[in-house]
Amino acid sequence: MFANPVTWSWVLLSLAGLLEIAWPIALKYSEGFTRPVPIAISLALGLASFALLGVATKHLPIGTAYVAWMGFGAAGAAILGMVVFGESASPIRLACVGLVILGIVGLNLTGNH
Repeated sequence: MFANPVTWSWVLLSLAGLLEIAWPIALKYSEGFTRPVPIAISLALGLASFALLGVATKHLPIGTAYVAWMGFGAAGAAILGMVVFGESASPIRLACVGLVILGIVGLNLTGNH
């Protein structure tokens, strides 16, 4: 599908980032590790995310890949926390999420990939 291995790695890293958002949401539904199904889902999603990150780093710099993966997950989980769980969406929280996203974009614009 993608002839360029770097492009394919970014696709895999994007999927890993989506899973990096999903597993903490499932963890929230585990209610403090008291519900087995959300625990199992969280663990499976986390492992899949980690595995995709590992594959993506074959053709991407580890620093760029790791920051993108973690930042995407952190920003996405924070936003979903605000939307789904009614967590604070104060201007300072939104600005901090924006800074995380700007950091990811900045690393990608360095051309070190």
